[in-house]
Amino acid sequence: MRVLARFFAVFFVFVAAIFANAHTASALVRVNVDLSTQTMRVTSDSGDSHTWKISSARQGYATPRGVYRPQRLAKMHYSRKYDMSPMPHSIFFKGGYAIHGTGAVNALGRPASHGCVRLARANAARLFAMVQKESAVITITGVSPASTMVAGKAKAGKTHLASHKRQQPAQWAERSLPTSPMGFAAAPAAPSAKSWAKSPGAWWLSR
Repeated sequence: MRVLARFFAVFFVFVAAIFANAHTASALVRVNVDLSTQTMRVTSDSGDSHTWKISSARQGYATPRGVYRPQRLAKMHYSRKYDMSPMPHSIFFKGGYAIHGTGAVNALGRPASHGCVRLARANAARLFAMVQKESAVITITGVSPASTMVAGKAKAGKTHLASHKRQQPAQWAERSLPTSPMGFAAAPAAPSAKSWAKSPGAWWLSR
């Protein structure tokens, strides 16, 4: 009986461990990045909830939108592409694009990166620990204010060029007007028959 009791005790412990591991594996961290508001909303099945400011790609660069899974984690990474810039607590989600910490906290809340999603270092460390412990889904949506600004500048530039072209005919008309006396004199009027009869040679000499 004692052997049987011990067997069942071990069996129940084993089953409980399996269910505990299954629950841990099913726990999920949801990372929602909104490029329009430059914020990140983090929720977890374990009950955690955070909203943090971010910096996405600045003008001339792009942060990829879509739904991703973490591809690899690096507690400290240095960017070879950008002069070995430090990227603490990097969560890579698409090639070289990552969520990572930054020291440029004054820029958080507006586009400032080369394409990565920047967080304050403390927030990046917290998210890194959550993703390490649980699975994660990263969703990036919205339109970066930098993209909107570029489109606005392009539109303004076209308007400026169009107005400039409309002014050209008037400018050409102004430039075609003479600005100094012409370099020739008007021809003298022909003499009357009476004056020519009196002095025909004088008229030819006057020409």
